[in-house]
Amino acid sequence: MIRALSRVILVVPRVLDADLIREQRLPLNEYLVLMTLSEAPSRRMRMSELATACDLSMSGITRIVARLEGDKLVERVRCENDARGWHAVLTDAGLARLEEAWPTHLASVRRHIMDHLEGVDRAELARVLGRFGTSVRDSGP
Repeated sequence: MIRALSRVILVVPRVLDADLIREQRLPLNEYLVLMTLSEAPSRRMRMSELATACDLSMSGITRIVARLEGDKLVERVRCENDARGWHAVLTDAGLARLEEAWPTHLASVRRHIMDHLEGVDRAELARVLGRFGTSVRDSGP
């Protein structure tokens, strides 16, 4: 069980990333930033909150947002109530890019994960994974 779980933890992000890069020229971490911003109110998040939501360091999220900003997919704007803080804002072009890449990501998730869950109670699996993800996040490093 432990070896199988370890293998999944290593392999799944790699294959999802490879599919997105091959078909969309968009790395998984950039896709996840676009997706996270698309779900945020007004498609904006404080950089520190975005880093936490994407499970990235501040330097990591800064590099990714800078790349996306260079492609006009994200903008950085000063926080209105805190001049020291910055928001990442998903642009219309960024939303369009996410919508373009979404079918590739969905097909990849289906092929590499969902197709292997035949006979598994998916609702129960989702509950278990949700509890696991919450306990890991809450326990910290």
